Amino acid sequence: MKRVLVPLADGFEEIEAITIIDLLRRAGIEVVTAGLAGRTVHAAHQVIVQADATLDQAAGKDYDMVVLPGGMPGAEHLNNDPRVHEVLKRTAERGAPIAAICAAPIVLGKAGLLKGRKATSYPGFLDKMDLPDVEYTGASVESDGPIITSKGPGTAMDFALALIERLLGRAERDKVEKGLMRP
Repeated sequence: MKRVLVPLADGFEEIEAITIIDLLRRAGIEVVTAGLAGRTVHAAHQVIVQADATLDQAAGKDYDMVVLPGGMPGAEHLNNDPRVHEVLKRTAERGAPIAAICAAPIVLGKAGLLKGRKATSYPGFLDKMDLPDVEYTGASVESDGPIITSKGPGTAMDFALALIERLLGRAERDKVEKGLMRP
C-alpha cells in the first residue's frame, strides 16, 4: 500500500487538505496527516482537525509522496518549519513525488526543489518569488518530473485525482473519479 504524508499547519486551507486526504483514502492510499504544532490543527476558516500524528512522530518515516496543502498562514508556517524542508529534501533525494497546492509551492521554491521545473500556484505567490530558473505556468495542475503543483481551492479535486494517477495509475484515478459523479 502506498503511503502519503500530508503535513498540516495552523491556517491550512480546508478544501485543499480535506479533498486530498479524502480522495487519496478513497483510492486505498494510506494518508498520514501530521500537525506541525500538535495533533489539533486549526484551519484557515475555523475548522478544527485532529491529525493522525505530530510532525515529529511522522517525519522520520519514508513516504511514497509528500503533499502540502496551501492556505494562509498555513503555507507560511510550513515554509518556516525546517522539519518540513528536511522531509521534502529527503523525499526528493529518494526520487519520490512531492506535491503542493495554492500558496504551498512557495515551500518547494524555498527548498530549491523547483529549479529547472514548470510549476503553478495561487496567483501572487510562486510567480512573485525571485525564482528565475522556475517556469510559472498558471495552469490548474502542473506536473513536471517528480513535482506536482496546483493553483488553489477550486482545483483541489483535479489535483487530488492527479496525485492518485501518479501513485496508482489512470485506471484507479478513473475509478475514484467515477464515484464522485463529476460532470
